[in-house]
Amino acid sequence: MVDLGVLHDPLRADLRRAFERVLASGRFILGGEVAAFEGEVARALDVPFAVGLSSGSDALLVALSACGVGPGDEVVTTPFTFFATTGAIVRLGARPVFADLDPTTLNVDPAAAAARIGPRTKAVLIVHLFGRVAETRVLEEACALRGIPLIEDAAQAIGAAGRDGRTPGQIGAAATLSFFPSKNLGGFGDGGMLLTASPEIAGRARRARVHGAVNRFVHEEIGGNFRMDELQAALLRVKLPHLGEWRRGRLDVAGRYREAWAELPIALPPPDPGSAWNQFVIRVPGGRRDALAAHLGAAGIETAVFYPVPIHLQPALAHFGGRPGDLPNAEQAAREVLAVPIHPGLSVDDQARICDTAIRFFRGPVR
Repeated sequence: MVDLGVLHDPLRADLRRAFERVLASGRFILGGEVAAFEGEVARALDVPFAVGLSSGSDALLVALSACGVGPGDEVVTTPFTFFATTGAIVRLGARPVFADLDPTTLNVDPAAAAARIGPRTKAVLIVHLFGRVAETRVLEEACALRGIPLIEDAAQAIGAAGRDGRTPGQIGAAATLSFFPSKNLGGFGDGGMLLTASPEIAGRARRARVHGAVNRFVHEEIGGNFRMDELQAALLRVKLPHLGEWRRGRLDVAGRYREAWAELPIALPPPDPGSAWNQFVIRVPGGRRDALAAHLGAAGIETAVFYPVPIHLQPALAHFGGRPGDLPNAEQAAREVLAVPIHPGLSVDDQARICDTAIRFFRGPVR
């Protein structure tokens, strides 16, 4: 799905120098590398504050907490995402309230989400799924009317932009990033970040990552160990300048898939020049998704299903009472979605082989 070697090999000397720099410094947690990386990300993404954290999952927890979410609150969110989005809500003692999808973009339906806001809603948490910035104007207005924050899970969307040109961190009260190795800006282990224009939220996030401390032995609130390592920051600093070039490579790959598969009986993701294209996810109707995946796998082509079980039907959340049929768009998507390889190192020849193999599944041998 992602060939990290193709991305890292040209950077190997710079990555080694970054490692040696950290080793020589003797400082391994929250030092100059983290501070420099935070500043570089803030400038690259045009946001006032960037706070380095230990993972994308922890960034969600910190963002929700910094926005005041706690026990007994409700958070409106999507049922079609990685489990960490909802897990962070539940870990804080809050209740997830799910709204169904826009079946075309697979992002949450903004009108449906706005309709789910109630008297106990403390925040709305959207996801820019697969790198596509969600439509948020309706939700922004609904949140502003009720005085609640809109939070963005942008784990898959660093470098993306919406149709109005705004990027994650410029839309809601806070946005979160993940630097998991397979992400568009992937680290060499776990790492995450919170983006915000609010000095108050940034301050709470900085305290939260060191157990709520304002100095070494004075703790104003309960936080955790959510610190970013110096080594991760140093290595990510090497990769950050290449993010735009890599996004353009992903955009080219997405365009070639759309052209090659335009006539197949599948649903392609809509064109989106602002998407980060963290994943290229097609929909295969008629119960043929798994057969197509097996056909591609037999040819040595990896695929993945993101996501086979909607969040409201996950066993760990059964006590919230989700039932099959509650969110039909999400449940149908889970039966049909299939992700195919997309990364800037994917050669034109390799992609042509992927495309031809899929075409043979539907039409027989290519002549």
